Amino acid sequence: MKTDRHTLTATEFSPVVNPEALRAEVRTKYAEVATNPDGKFHFHTGRPLATKLGYPTDICDALPDSAMASFAGVDNPFAAGPIPPGSRVVDLGSGGGFDCFVAAELVGPTGSVIGVDMTPEMLDRARREAALLGLGNVEFRSGILEQLPVEDGWADVVIANGVLNLVADKIHALNEARRVLRPGGVLQFADIAVGRAVPDAARCDIELWTDCIAGGLSIAEWTYVIAAAGFVEVAVGLPTDSFGGAAGETRARKYAVTGHTFRAVAP
Repeated sequence: MKTDRHTLTATEFSPVVNPEALRAEVRTKYAEVATNPDGKFHFHTGRPLATKLGYPTDICDALPDSAMASFAGVDNPFAAGPIPPGSRVVDLGSGGGFDCFVAAELVGPTGSVIGVDMTPEMLDRARREAALLGLGNVEFRSGILEQLPVEDGWADVVIANGVLNLVADKIHALNEARRVLRPGGVLQFADIAVGRAVPDAARCDIELWTDCIAGGLSIAEWTYVIAAAGFVEVAVGLPTDSFGGAAGETRARKYAVTGHTFRAVAP
């Protein structure tokens, strides 16, 4: 898909909310998902969500419910392209660790996976589950997406799921993703896209951000910010009805929110 660069400028993607205030609200909401995954949320969670999004059945069947309970993604980033055995993977906003556990199975014992998250309760849960699963090739680090605790050029693949919409400065976060990728490395993530414009007043509402609405971009805007961060060969997957049947479905329908995968290459 081509993006009309004449209608989009980098200044349009400057943060419209206070990044620290947004992070605080995100931590609060996702701490609850970590500690009370069976609670009522505006999004789907856990094993039923992984099934809905088409995650590999063989991998999911081998995982206990506790390793999947806090999963709250919006699409399947692994559907965007293969992750070869032996790869080194970074998961942005790794939450309770489910996507890292899937990646660990795909890369095998010769590969490595680093999950980065800023919510202590999610990190505790992910580390506990990784230990129970005996995954020696998975590590979870505390950090934010705008300042990843990963060295330059370490990763072959960077993944994320429903996380970048929660970041105020997306171009900054994507620049960090490119920094930790080797040349030729792949960014493949899942996130929400809005089919109807979110009004300026709503884009300043932190509650709408944590509801995965206000921080969403259109497909054209997503492809623009990915390219603005220096990535090439941007590809977008088909829409997924991420919120169908969830408590947040009405708000999602108001702004025509759908999940998508995105794939791009670090030059």
